[in-house]
Amino acid sequence: DLVAASLGSCVLTLVAIVAKKLSVDVSHMSAVVEKEMATKPYRRIGKITVKVHCPRSFSEDIQQKLEKAGRECPVHHSLHPEIIQQIEFSWGSAS
Repeated sequence: DLVAASLGSCVLTLVAIVAKKLSVDVSHMSAVVEKEMATKPYRRIGKITVKVHCPRSFSEDIQQKLEKAGRECPVHHSLHPEIIQQIEFSWGSAS
């Protein structure tokens, strides 16, 4: 559970850092994180899904920069390559 929470927290942190540099407001941004276990060939984390939602929307260029930042988080790059990591973003009032 802590590994999944770390990934979600890291994604949000990196998005917030880039948002500050771009002078855009991502307050009230949130993430829902789901962890799925694999059982074969042994019990381990099989997949982590991070669904990031920001109630504001921005230009396509800004959104792409923020999403790229989130996908570049160190936790994402530190996890074993067999762990499927799905990071999704939604922008604007509809979640």
